[in-house]
Amino acid sequence: MRVIFMGTPDFSVPVLDALVGAGHEIAAVYCQPPRPAGRGKKDRPTPVQARAEALGLEVRHPTSLRTDAAQRDFAALGADIAVVVAYGLILPQAVLDAPKRGCLNIHASLLPRWRGAAPIHRAIMAGDVQTGICIMQMEAGLDTGPVLLRDATPIGATETTGGLHDRLSQMGAGLIVQALDRLDDLTPEIQPEDGVTYAAKIDKAEAKVDWARPAIEVDRLIRGLSPFPGAWTMIGAERIKLLGSCVAQAQGVAGTVLDDRLTIACGDGAVTITRAQRAGKGAQDSDTFLRGMAVPLGTLLGEYPCS
Repeated sequence: MRVIFMGTPDFSVPVLDALVGAGHEIAAVYCQPPRPAGRGKKDRPTPVQARAEALGLEVRHPTSLRTDAAQRDFAALGADIAVVVAYGLILPQAVLDAPKRGCLNIHASLLPRWRGAAPIHRAIMAGDVQTGICIMQMEAGLDTGPVLLRDATPIGATETTGGLHDRLSQMGAGLIVQALDRLDDLTPEIQPEDGVTYAAKIDKAEAKVDWARPAIEVDRLIRGLSPFPGAWTMIGAERIKLLGSCVAQAQGVAGTVLDDRLTIACGDGAVTITRAQRAGKGAQDSDTFLRGMAVPLGTLLGEYPCS
């Protein structure tokens, strides 16, 4: 098929590779424009742009698809279908209608659960035991379109958003190739009204750990926000990112270090930190982290008022 591909971050790259590998003709690749990054604040192309250029594909990055010119340029590509995955711009109706077979979205949840911007983070933070990928026909509503294919996967007890992100990206790449191969035989499944939840964009204000919360919630927060933006706490005067954890069988005053393995008491139970990061340094497993920063038994983490 003649395909317009629309995606921007790392999550989208395996999908582009899969479409090319399956022999589909990529009419053009749409992604977000380069933005300043790094210490020099030089414009850096998105992961999709970098990969598309390496493959010799035409890349477009309009700042809006709402203009007549942008919509004419899109329609002029004469695509059979558009494949959209983590693109970052709203597609107006004229764009949705332009490809002969419409637009398909690869969404990282089992719709209608976790419509919206951050389905992977929210699934882990909510304690979901499974998630998956849906191939959805796009319409004007937010992730409301009929589902053509879905595939579920369990969420591991210590899995982070980073690890689940990579697994779901590969799943999406395989599932979209199946969907295009079987497009004429697939029956769209209207999403039910029951079970709708929304995965709001992650606010950095959510990232500060409240040790007074139950351990199961603290663990989900740490894993759900890893690697970005990263849950954090204060250890002394330093702000430390916590990037991996597991629930531990221990009790103590909330926020207190209980052993030499960085087990921290919560409001109910405790968590053991398995991966952490100091400002200006790389992420480290807890053993390496503790060799570089002493955190004695009894240390109180976070900011608590005096009693």
